[in-house]
Amino acid sequence: MARYKHPSRKQRLVKAGRQTRWAPYWTVPKKFGKGRRVHPGRHTTVKRSWRRTKIKA
Repeated sequence: MARYKHPSRKQRLVKAGRQTRWAPYWTVPKKFGKGRRVHPGRHTTVKRSWRRTKIKA
């Protein structure tokens, strides 16, 4: 990728980076119930890794 990133491309990359993070820990009991222990990454909407899947930026 180029050294200078156009602001619109940079915004797309930032958004994609935010989407792949784990959900906050307090959302787990809200979604799955109080007794269920689930990893917060289980209900993240977009599953993407910088190695596996590329984005069209």
